[in-house]
Amino acid sequence: MPSRSWLLSLAISLLAIVWTAVGLDNGLALTPPMGWMTWQRFRCITDCAKYPDECISERLIKRTADLMVEKGYADAGYKYIVIDDCWLEKNRSDDGYLLEDRARFPHGMKALAHYVHSKGLLFGIYENYGNKTCAGYPGIYGHEKVDISRFADWGIDYIKVDGCYFYGNDYSKGYELLQKTLNSTGRPIVYSCSYPAYEDESSIPTDFQLLADNCNLWRNYDDIQDSWNSVTQIVDWFALKQDHIAKFAGPGHWNDPDMLLIGNYGLSYEQSKTQMALWAILAAPLLMSNDLTNIRKEYEEILLNKRIIEIDQDPLGIQGLRVYRRSSIEVWTRKISPVNIDEYSYAVAFCSRRTDGSPYEFTTTLRRIGLKFTMGYTIQDVYSGDEWDGIYLSNTNLTVRVPPTGVVFLKATVLI
Repeated sequence: MPSRSWLLSLAISLLAIVWTAVGLDNGLALTPPMGWMTWQRFRCITDCAKYPDECISERLIKRTADLMVEKGYADAGYKYIVIDDCWLEKNRSDDGYLLEDRARFPHGMKALAHYVHSKGLLFGIYENYGNKTCAGYPGIYGHEKVDISRFADWGIDYIKVDGCYFYGNDYSKGYELLQKTLNSTGRPIVYSCSYPAYEDESSIPTDFQLLADNCNLWRNYDDIQDSWNSVTQIVDWFALKQDHIAKFAGPGHWNDPDMLLIGNYGLSYEQSKTQMALWAILAAPLLMSNDLTNIRKEYEEILLNKRIIEIDQDPLGIQGLRVYRRSSIEVWTRKISPVNIDEYSYAVAFCSRRTDGSPYEFTTTLRRIGLKFTMGYTIQDVYSGDEWDGIYLSNTNLTVRVPPTGVVFLKATVLI
């Protein structure tokens, strides 16, 4: 007989499918999308003569698709490979169609999508709901139907729609129009919306219920940059807004703190572990933006950690929260499966904002951070996989040593 926790997870997932159909009608992204995206690492590098290994091109996408399969990322769940801005010609064709840059994409996007699909991966593309993209290429505004139809014909599985150069008064109406246009193609296309970040920047309140009805995921805050400061700014924003936004995340519709920086220049090893842990706590899309040809083994191990991915992809789809702060240590928790009747298991991240020279000893009871199940929990270190001895009750003191700007990431599983 199936366990009660399994039946609960199944029921929630089935309800999510029905709920999602009311809006997007695509049944997609029932767990946060995972994959790879060009922007953070490769930006708008278009000089392939000067930077042949880094320019936004067919070559880069094919190489990355190959590596995602060869290095085990695809098997770990990273399925989407997404081109961000700067893939276009500067002008539309004479008959009004978007054109991929013919020098950098000589075989065209349809052939490139076929190549990605042949690897067992899914293919994503970028456009902008404005007169031009953020980098100055043709935008989708005024060409919605013809452009979306073209993307569907190319075999696109994911579209990120940015919000630069929009001069109207209501972003949401335009993005809702795009959602209906995507539905009308009959092709399942994950829909990533960026307009909440632009509304936030302009102090325009976002209707998150409408957003969840129309989009599979949405970027809430400014673009992530390759720095610890950028990561902490985004995390602080999510903590400040969590009481309002967390309830709108769930199967089919996710808050998106933006791309994973792991393997680039800006984060230390400990900071990279922290970003990965917090993105899993936030039920965030896991979209790498790095150079998979050069990534060091220790960073690769962070990205491929199956226990972290399992937490991020938990079928309950509950976004985590910051629940406690003391001595520049933050405690973040997320309700996950398995579940014992109405008592959840938890992912728990102890994150340090300290910059002193040694790991900081931090003690709290489980009850203080919201873990109150009277029968107790077993504890596992998510990074190492080590199981802690004994059963931990709600009044048990839990002591960890957190590295400067680092994390201790635990899974507390309810006794069943």
